[in-house]
Amino acid sequence: MPPRGGEKTAALGRPSGRRRPSDQRYDQRYNERSMRPAIFFDRDGTLNEEVGYAGRPEQFHMLPMAAAAVRRVNEAGWAAVVVTNQAGVARGFYTEADVAILHRMLAAHLAAAGAHLDGIYYCPHHPRGSVPAYSGACGCRKPEPGLLLRAARELDLDLTASWVIGDRWHDLACAQAVGGRGVLVRTGYGAAALAEPEAAAPHHAVPEYVADDVAAAVEWIFTAATMATTS
Repeated sequence: MPPRGGEKTAALGRPSGRRRPSDQRYDQRYNERSMRPAIFFDRDGTLNEEVGYAGRPEQFHMLPMAAAAVRRVNEAGWAAVVVTNQAGVARGFYTEADVAILHRMLAAHLAAAGAHLDGIYYCPHHPRGSVPAYSGACGCRKPEPGLLLRAARELDLDLTASWVIGDRWHDLACAQAVGGRGVLVRTGYGAAALAEPEAAAPHHAVPEYVADDVAAAVEWIFTAATMATTS
């Protein structure tokens, strides 16, 4: 049984050499009606332990602060959405069915802690994948903004008021591509990313804040949002 609010697992379509115009920039019509903001969570290294291409249940371990972070977003009335690159599908390490199993585990773990996700969106593609159906350029692999754009359409989200929390520079670049902002966490690959700031340059990625973990990131975002509305 899906958690409260429903578990939404989605992957964008097959890759193509050209991106649709709507995948290249945030469509401003979404800002013309009342929509709620979201916090988009990267998955591996942000909500669960980074083990390198997690595709089996025994590899999937939630970080201890993850459920509390998602529950905090739920309580604030914001959308809580996962956006994750799952290139292991394109590389033949695991299948989309395996991804679905892990996402059911994620949803069950959160539900047990009184939390839920409004959507889970993932990209199964890689430009140099070994599985032909998933190999090639696409508009959904972060730092491309396709996952965020789809979530905005389907969940009525205001991307310019939204945030992305992740452990890699491309997570922040994805946020900036749609007019949102990003927070880098030190978990997962985050500490290594901070040790190599030159890696951020190709993505033009600039974090609004660097947090020790996802719960600290969420609290900082809500503090910043409160200060912005009262200033």
